[in-house]
Amino acid sequence: MSRARQPPLVTGISPNEGISWTKVTIRGENLGTGPTDLIGLTICGHNCLLTAEWMSASKIVCRVGQAKNDKGDIIVTTKSGGKGTSTVSFKLLKPEKIGILDQSAVWVDEMNYYDMRTDRNKGIPPLSLRPANPLGIEIDKGRFPQKDLESLFPGMSADFTSENFSAAWYLIENHSTTSFDQLKTAVVNLKKQANKKNEGSLAYVKGGLSTFFEAQDALSAIHQKLEADGTEKVEGSMTQKLENVLNRASNTADTLFQEVLGRKDKADSTRNALNVLQRFKFLFNLPLNIERNIQKGDYDVVINDYEKAKSLFGKTEVQVFKKYYAEVETRIEALRELLLDKLLETPSTLHDQKRYIRYLSDLHAPGDPAWQCIGAQHQWILQLMHNCKESYIFPLCSGNTLLHSPMLDLDSDVRPSPIGHLSQTASLKRGSSFQSGRDDAWRYKAPQQVVFVEKLTKLVVSQLPNFWKLWVSYVNGSLFSETAEKSGQMERSKKNARQRQNDFKKMIQEVMQSLVKLIRGALLPFSLREGELRQYGGWEMKSELSGQWLTHVIQTVRLSSESLTALEIPNDMLQIIQDLILDLRVRCIIVTLQHTAEDIKRLAEKEDWVVDNEGLTSLPSQFEQCIIHSLQSLKTVLDCKPGEASVFQQQKTQEDVCQLSIGIMQGFIDCLEQLSTKPDGDIDTSHLSVDVSSPDLFGSIHEESSLSSEQRLLIALSNCRYLERHTFLNIAEHFEKHGFQGVDKITQVSMESLKELDQRLFEMYIEFKADPIVGSLEPGIYAGYFDWKDCLVPTG
Repeated sequence: MSRARQPPLVTGISPNEGISWTKVTIRGENLGTGPTDLIGLTICGHNCLLTAEWMSASKIVCRVGQAKNDKGDIIVTTKSGGKGTSTVSFKLLKPEKIGILDQSAVWVDEMNYYDMRTDRNKGIPPLSLRPANPLGIEIDKGRFPQKDLESLFPGMSADFTSENFSAAWYLIENHSTTSFDQLKTAVVNLKKQANKKNEGSLAYVKGGLSTFFEAQDALSAIHQKLEADGTEKVEGSMTQKLENVLNRASNTADTLFQEVLGRKDKADSTRNALNVLQRFKFLFNLPLNIERNIQKGDYDVVINDYEKAKSLFGKTEVQVFKKYYAEVETRIEALRELLLDKLLETPSTLHDQKRYIRYLSDLHAPGDPAWQCIGAQHQWILQLMHNCKESYIFPLCSGNTLLHSPMLDLDSDVRPSPIGHLSQTASLKRGSSFQSGRDDAWRYKAPQQVVFVEKLTKLVVSQLPNFWKLWVSYVNGSLFSETAEKSGQMERSKKNARQRQNDFKKMIQEVMQSLVKLIRGALLPFSLREGELRQYGGWEMKSELSGQWLTHVIQTVRLSSESLTALEIPNDMLQIIQDLILDLRVRCIIVTLQHTAEDIKRLAEKEDWVVDNEGLTSLPSQFEQCIIHSLQSLKTVLDCKPGEASVFQQQKTQEDVCQLSIGIMQGFIDCLEQLSTKPDGDIDTSHLSVDVSSPDLFGSIHEESSLSSEQRLLIALSNCRYLERHTFLNIAEHFEKHGFQGVDKITQVSMESLKELDQRLFEMYIEFKADPIVGSLEPGIYAGYFDWKDCLVPTG
């Protein structure tokens, strides 16, 4: 069961005002499925169905009849949708008498040209001055079908001006119900009209009657004089004179009337020329009007006028019309070139691109302007990206400040807030006790590579949506029309889009590859081949970016990826960006751990040897806080966004991170060993023999400004024991919390190394304490040649 169609809706009429019989174009929705579906059309209350010509479901052409109302709606009625409504109205103007040289806003029908000077119709062939009702009686249209009448009178016509006029057809169609008396009255009217045509010649004879009488009298007088003379001589002389007079009169008359007739012919020619100019002034003025409208930018008017001229004079055989139409075609060809240049001009908005494509389509431009625009836009985006890189590299090489190109200034500020905030918090509060002064140089200034990546991604995110929407419009055919009026163009567009789908996919992939390679050239140059590095690299790498700036770059690229995903671009085209994000995340982790290892090595410089109540210094706590803050700075990097893979999915990454983590732990162990084995120098050794079990040992350390080697060893042993029981276990827990792989291995290797250090330090401490005792006992041990081999081995 088919669904009922919506009632017709009229949304536009052109022109929206005019006199009776003005030709109008009605536009709207659901205006019928075909000519047979249209069963009613009224304008200002007058039925215009007879003159209606159904064009499409959104367009009807008809003529406005003689309505009673001055202004009214346009109502369309169809079989499928019923009676419709209208959102516009038509204003019926009173007809005015328009002279042949007067300007008019509407087309003047010259079929009944009215001369106001003589108050009559003239200058038109008689057949064109046909009366609306030749019989002079009331017309009563019959109900006979048109097809039946055509079959009854084959090859004939009911039009009384036609050569094949059939009186029977005319009477059946217009007077089938007329009475016989009325028909007799019609015969009388026809006879009167026929007699009126002969009144003109009769009136001419009556008007010249006196002239004929005068000529007759003159001839009679001459004849009487000849009879009175009676001589042959006089007769011959008078006859000759009469002939001469008649000849001179004839010549004079010819001369006089020739001038009059000449003026009449010239006036008729002028009148006919003016009539031709008036009738076809649209074509004669069209070249100049096209130039004026092009200068004003009214391309719609130019296209409408061209379509009208093409339909009227496109196949004409009249030489004058051919000449002017050829001039019109020359102007239209220049307009096509102008519109194509504007279409390919960059930068340009999506609205202007669609507008120019529709203009070129309406002008039947050769080729595929929409695809040409897509190609030009693709090259423009690539050029913008490379120009963005050059604008940053060359100022860096020359030592000058960055020169902003106008076409690259998409926005005057390059996200100042995130960069400023990140610059001020670049250290992530890792502790002033181990934060070196090298960060002060870049804390308040963003690196050029970071600014470049932000500018580049912002450029792509701002340009690619219009590029993608232009392709979508090209695919669905909306570049040409949203209605079914141009369904042929839409189908051709869809067919071309299907054929060029792979080409467009390559364009998107090329843009994505350029974006990724430009970012790699700035941040990960080692990931490019040598040939690619020359094209996409060129950055002066004085020092590698810190983990904090890499984190900021990752966030920027992630936001760009989300923006592109929102455009519904297929994931396979954006996979290359996900690969870049993964490499940046891995690099950020590696760099952050490397910087952390460097900070750990410098912790030895911060040891103040201040011991708390548990016999510990602040060094283990500083070591733990340094690693915790480093892991916290990597939290956003380690977390996986939608569509991202785990940063530890590759075995090599797991091994590298594990080795770096072990290196951090080993670095701190080496730091402890370095501190505990530091040469004494000027250290006071007066209290080396202090008893280890003495409760005043740590108190004396608080009071002394310098420590002995024994005291440092004792404090280092205390720190080692705390690291083994608490710090290393806490660090391992944080590693697991952040998803690190191989935590057991990190902990095992670190513990073994720590125990080895503890054993070495303990042996050193024992050696320090045992040396004085051994020195005093050793001489007596070998007195009497005592041999320990003879003694029992101690047990228990």
